Amino acid sequence: MKRLQRSHHENKVSGIFGGLGEWAEVSPNLLRVGYVVIAILTGIIPGIALYFILHFLIPKQGSR
Repeated sequence: MKRLQRSHHENKVSGIFGGLGEWAEVSPNLLRVGYVVIAILTGIIPGIALYFILHFLIPKQGSR
């Protein structure tokens, strides 16, 4: 079973969508575009807050 971790090599900012893409076997770019669209439709502030929450909840690749 794969662990959800932030990616070191598929990262643009902190590797959240790279790690999600590796875990779900989906293109990280597709996840990034979907995130931006959803963030714009729901208001920018909740999207930014969700990103920071995920940054602290998802561990870096290689850490325990």
